[in-house]
Amino acid sequence: MKVYQINYDLRKQRNYDELYQKIKSYGTWCHPLESCWIVVSHKTAVEIRDDLGTAIDNDDGLLITRLQGEAAWYNLDDKGSQVVANWLKSNLGSAT
Repeated sequence: MKVYQINYDLRKQRNYDELYQKIKSYGTWCHPLESCWIVVSHKTAVEIRDDLGTAIDNDDGLLITRLQGEAAWYNLDDKGSQVVANWLKSNLGSAT
């Protein structure tokens, strides 16, 4: 399984429901920042783009990037919770 970061910019309509539903359908996901999700999938970046592309408008932006190797983050969890940090450590391997 591969880990992908999904970034998007919904410009006019800003209807997130269908996009969020499709992202969550990947099963293993994390939503660390407002317009950023991370998913674990056997699909390619192109397949994920094509799948999620059906949930956004023609003027919206979408970027799918495969994550490998080193990662670092700061202040992703509210009120000292380590939920996001723990998810990232579990699914990214070597990360801090």
